Amino acid sequence: MTEIRGTTIVAVARGGRVAVAGDGQVSMGNVVLKQTARKIRRLHDDRVVAGFAGSTADAFTLFGKFEAKLSEFGGNLRRAAVELAKDWRTDRVLRQLEALMVVTDGKDLMLLSGSGDVVEPDDGVLGIGSGGPFALAAARALLRHTELPAGEIAREAVRIASEICVFTNGNVVAEEIEAS
Repeated sequence: MTEIRGTTIVAVARGGRVAVAGDGQVSMGNVVLKQTARKIRRLHDDRVVAGFAGSTADAFTLFGKFEAKLSEFGGNLRRAAVELAKDWRTDRVLRQLEALMVVTDGKDLMLLSGSGDVVEPDDGVLGIGSGGPFALAAARALLRHTELPAGEIAREAVRIASEICVFTNGNVVAEEIEAS
């Protein structure tokens, strides 16, 4: 059976803000099932923004697990991320999940994976999903050569990726968060 996939997410930090943007396309094989999916969520009383790429069912499971970890550790993003990554890597059921997550509280920005990775970018930019490398490259170029704010850079990076990646569309949703 072909899995249902959600694709491109990019996160950009600039000027004390972090923006996470994603496209709206959900694909199954080479068929577009939905063009207006929302792959970005606010969690923990809107104090954390998370985005996913990968299997949509797996992503919903991970959002729930991550929300529980945030509650368990009083909103401490770093601790919740590390504990989720540990569970994801060691739990037999969670280990089968095929998704990546980008999470931020406006201060910290991290990528979480099922192999137990918790990665903080050197330059404040992350891209995941099939169009992630394209969005990442676009965001880095915009950061280096413009004064645009984080939100505009993130949205434009996904739009640029949508012009290159067939699994990414131009229906961009973005959430911004400031360090509290």
